[in-house]
Parts: sequence; structure tokens; C-alpha cells
Amino acid sequence: MSASATRLRRLASVAVAVTACGGAVLLTPPVSSNDRASGHPTVESLRQIINDPSAVVPSRTLQESALIGTKSGPLDILVVGGGATGCGVALDAATRGLRVGLVEREDFSSGTSSRSTKLIHGGVRYLEKAVFGLDYGNLKLVFHALEERKQVIENAPHLCHALPCMTPCFDWFEVVYYWMGLKMYDLVAGRRLLHFSRYYSAQESVELFPTLASKGKGKSLRGTVVYYDGQMNDSRLNVGLACTAALAGAAVLNHAEVVSFLKDEGTQRIIGARIRDNLSGQEFDAYAKVVVNAAGPFCDSVRKMANKDALPMICPSSGVHIVLPDYYSPDGMGLIVPKTKDGRVVFMLPWLGRTIAGTTDSSTSITPLPEPNENEIQFILDAICDYLNVKVRRTDVLSAWSGIRPLAVDPNAKNTESISRDHVVSEEYPGLVTITGGKWTTYRSMAEDAVNAAIKSGKLSPSNECITSNLRLIGGDGWEPSLFTALAQQYVRMKKSDGGKVVPGVMDTAAAKHLSHAYGTLAERVATIAQNENLGKRLAHGYPYLEAEVAYCARNEYCESAIDFIARRSRLAFLDTDAASHALPRIIEILATEHNWDKSRQKEEMQKAKEFLETFKSSKNAHFHDGKHQ
Repeated sequence: MSASATRLRRLASVAVAVTACGGAVLLTPPVSSNDRASGHPTVESLRQIINDPSAVVPSRTLQESALIGTKSGPLDILVVGGGATGCGVALDAATRGLRVGLVEREDFSSGTSSRSTKLIHGGVRYLEKAVFGLDYGNLKLVFHALEERKQVIENAPHLCHALPCMTPCFDWFEVVYYWMGLKMYDLVAGRRLLHFSRYYSAQESVELFPTLASKGKGKSLRGTVVYYDGQMNDSRLNVGLACTAALAGAAVLNHAEVVSFLKDEGTQRIIGARIRDNLSGQEFDAYAKVVVNAAGPFCDSVRKMANKDALPMICPSSGVHIVLPDYYSPDGMGLIVPKTKDGRVVFMLPWLGRTIAGTTDSSTSITPLPEPNENEIQFILDAICDYLNVKVRRTDVLSAWSGIRPLAVDPNAKNTESISRDHVVSEEYPGLVTITGGKWTTYRSMAEDAVNAAIKSGKLSPSNECITSNLRLIGGDGWEPSLFTALAQQYVRMKKSDGGKVVPGVMDTAAAKHLSHAYGTLAERVATIAQNENLGKRLAHGYPYLEAEVAYCARNEYCESAIDFIARRSRLAFLDTDAASHALPRIIEILATEHNWDKSRQKEEMQKAKEFLETFKSSKNAHFHDGKHQ
């Protein structure tokens, strides 16, 4: 019998209960006799809990209760920041048997972690610097990142995949240069290699990438070198980390911010934090033996809560990306130009049925909602225009966003002018460990280093060593690329028409593939809601997102606002601001049912979401009417 059928049978026993209770049911995982004896779940039982397709994360109320503590019964670690690194720290510590809490001021992945290039990469440019600069430090960075790249893809196979990237060559020197360089990239990857790089002739290249210009730089295309890196759905991977940590025992709470630190009156060591729940407005104390500051670009503001004279360790850099229609790049092939005429990197990557183009790299100020400016958007359009045979238009831009890269300066280094592309872990104030810098690809090892530092600082006693290098995230264990076929064959989308009549609709391939890749083995839960609760309608024309996802995310992924859904649970805000705007009324209507919002709250949600979309340049992006471009 197929793996998919087995999962369906296991789900059947809980589907009715989950539906009847609105999803707010906490299933108690089986506990072995060894677990009872030690007081901590064993590593194997933790894996079973995380990989159980019937497991449900604790409710937000239970998570907040678990954070509230006393001096006599503190958490081992309190994490500040719910990005990739913060959630990685929570997962690492929880799977070592430590008592862990995490608070995030906004939503999981609301900052830099959702605004990335979506690549899981080793760093081709760092390898070039290592070779020509004889820089062993950069070589170590590439080795390390390639190791982590493979593990990220293996631990979340439904959210990550290998992506071929084409580098165009307009003279024979470039052909030899890039071919040799990328073969070296293959060599450095070793057993962590995704696929071998190779050369394609000019004719083969245009067949693979039809919009690629056959002339550029005043020269004819001589061919391309194609190599492989990884690609991900970044915010869904981040939410998956948070939910996996919650299943492992961590108390994770979004929309909750640290307003001050609690200090021991005698030693002045930090022993916890005063936290405000931004949804209810209530404040409470959370005590912990160690606080880990993983606030990304905002880590300096957290450090200044402990010591107002702390020197800055963040050198913020802005990266702007735009999203274009799918016809700009073929599905399954990216285009990367390592060095344009002004020395910048330009790329176009297929992502979730659209094309991401970028990027800029300029100094910026730190703000919660960074916005791209029109000059940056135009720079990207002008840069990709040189390599395409199609007209590049501002009116084709579907969405645009800016993300802040938290480049770090080690406060303990003698030369403070040296900006690190690697991550930095430091404890300048007793009880507060700061982790910053690095990149998405290396979040797991960054978290491991931070937890090791916290264990040393707080003299903690973990039950086992770090296990996250070989730990599938929620929805990843047992996932197969063919899972979507089971969804398409065994489910229908029950849709409620405007007149209130319920009509069945096919679970088409696009919707089934989307659910499979977004939720992994848990996609069947979403399909069950679409079928049993008449929430099978699409949210926006031309996109596979279903109404059922809003209900599922509210019940199972701590989706607490309309922005949480359009930006981090689905990716509508990043893919198409116009489609996101049209979907908002129905999204808010479903969330209102799930969270018991009154009319005032619904109106507030609509206003906040519209303002949020404007930071993606919604008023200047492409607009559609009945599916037609305006």
C-alpha cells in the first residue's frame, strides 16, 4: 500500500475531531518509559512527535502560559526574535531537552527572513575571492555553506529544491573562466554536490532560456555555463521551523515583544524579560537562565536594553527585489550574471510560478518595514534588460520589496572596522548571548553555535548533543514529489457560490502541487478542510491558494492577522500585490470566523494590510481586471 494511502488512514482518525474543535485540539504524543524516567523525551521519540502527521501544535494561549514563569522555575533559554536563526535556536535547544521560550515582536519571518533572494547557496563569489585573494577564510565560508545547503534541502524537501542557474558568456575567455570556476565550485561541494555544472552552446542556451538575448555587451553569445544551487520558500520554511520547535516542546509566541530585561539585583545578570502580548496588550514576566538575542537587524536595539552604551555591531545593507510575470524566465532555470558593467550581480529566478529579479546592495537605515524606491526598481529593470530579448516594462512589475541584510561587526574583535560575512556570537552582558550576521543557508549551524554559547553561559545541562543536522521539519518526513497525485485523486474542492450554493470542484494539478509543496505531508489536512468545510475556492485569480489554507493556518500555524497570511503563510504579497489586495476581504472574513473578530477588528485588519501592501509599491505595480492586464 502506498505511503500516501497510509498517511490518509492515519489522518482519518483525527480529521473529524480536528474539524469539530476548530483545529484547537492538543494531541498528547506517546511517551516512552525512558522519557518518564529521564524527564525529557528521547531523541527518537522527539522525531516521532515531529514527524507524526496527526500532531497539532499547542494553542497560542497554552504557549503564552508556558512562557509565564517564576524565578524559582525559569526557562533554560529565552529566545528574542522569530526569524530563521531565532526559530532555529528554539528548535535546537528544545531537541536537546532544554526548556525553551521564544518571542517575536511581529510574526515569524516578518523581517529579513521572508525578504531573501530565496536561494540556498554556497557563495560562488566568496569562492572567487578565496582563489584570487588566497583567502582561506572565504574558502572556509564556502565549504561550510555548501555543507549546510545540502542539509537544509534534505531536512525540508517539500520547501526546498535544486535550481539550475545559467551564466551567460559573451566571449571565449568568459566561457573558460566561468567553466573552470564553477567546476571548482563542484569540487569544493564534494559529496554535497547537487548536480554537476556544464557548458551549453549558444543555440542550446537559447532553447533552454528563450528570452535570453543572443547579443550583449556588443558581442554575440558564445554559450552559457549552468551550475546548481538550492531554492526555497523562505517564510514557509521559517514558519515550519517555529511549528517544529513547538512540537518539540518550545513555547513560541509571535506578536509578543520584549519591553525590558529582568536583572538579578545582586549580580546584575539578565534573568529574563518583561514581555508585552501585542494582540491583547497584556504584559508578563518570563524568567530564563540565558536570553539569546536573535533579532537580526534589530539586535542592537535589544543589546541597548541591557546596556545603553553598547556599541553597534550591525552594518545594515538593503537588498531590493522585484517580481515579474512568468514569461520573463522559463520554469526551472535561473539566470545569474556575476558581474554587470557596473560590477553588481544581476539575476532572474523562477519562483512559485513567477520571476524574481534583483538585486541591489546599498547601505540603509534600520526600519521595521523597509521600502524599495523607484530608482532601485528601475536599476534592476535596466540591468536585466541588457540580457533579454523582450521588452522590460515597469508596468510588468507585480511586486517589489526591500530586505535588510544584518552584516555584523564582532564587538570583541580588535579591528572593529572588519565587517563579517560570517556570523558572530558574543556575550558582552552576563546572561545575554547575541547571534547575528551569517545568511539563511547557514541558519542551522548559527543556531547550534548560539545554543552552545548559551549552555556555557548558563551552565545548562542538555540531555543530548545537537541533532538538527539530521532532523526533518514538520511536513517533510515521508514527503514524496508524487504526493500531489494522491491529493488530486482523493479530494474535491467544495466551493460555495455567491448565491450560497455549494458545488464540487476538481482538485486540479496546480492546486494539488501547491498544497504538496507548501505543507508537505500535512497537505492532506488542508485538502480535508477544503472538502469538508466548503472552503475549496481559490482566493485570487491565477493563483493556487485556497480558502481552506486560511483556516488551516489560523488553527495550526499561529496565523494571527491578514498580513501574516498574505506575506508569510501564503506568498501573495510577494508575488502579486494586486492579487493580494483582491483576496483580502475573503481572507479577513475567514480569519474573523476563526478568531472571533468583531467588525471593528476586521476594518482595522483591512487598513493595516492595505498599508503593508503599499510598502511593496502596490499602487504602482501591475493591476488586473478579470484577469486582464491594465
